[in-house]
Amino acid sequence: MKKIFVILALALPMLVSAQKFGHVNTTELFQQMPEVNQVKAQMDTIQAQYETQLTLMQEELQKKYQDYQQNEATMPDAIKQMKQQELQEMQGRIQTFYQTAEQDIQKKQQELLAPVHEKMSKAIKAVGERDGYTYIFDSAAMVYIAPAAIDASPAVRKELGIK
Repeated sequence: MKKIFVILALALPMLVSAQKFGHVNTTELFQQMPEVNQVKAQMDTIQAQYETQLTLMQEELQKKYQDYQQNEATMPDAIKQMKQQELQEMQGRIQTFYQTAEQDIQKKQQELLAPVHEKMSKAIKAVGERDGYTYIFDSAAMVYIAPAAIDASPAVRKELGIK
């Protein structure tokens, strides 16, 4: 039993020194990927479509509200109530549309960015396997990186085809 502990005690430093650790800043790497600009352009188009629709709905509400204010004094009570209810319903639809639009935009962005994240993860994994890394850490989330730590970012950029 003592022999096993002695062997482990002697072998452990050799095992630790044989490990290779690297780091990449995934936030920077992600921003450098050309696919991110393509997704941003698609998202800008989608967001503009929602904003256009929202503006049209708000303009329609504003027009109906102005019409209501101009004619309120001459309206019978039943028509007043109907118009007030219509204005409240329109306001509710606008709020619902706005919330739905935000959710749809966020969902679409996640959907479009998922393959980009997957591509980056595969590239990091490929570099790790090819270059014999034990771990590649995300330096964007690290508090301290030793000067002797290996920056694997250039190899990952090359793997992704980023100059």
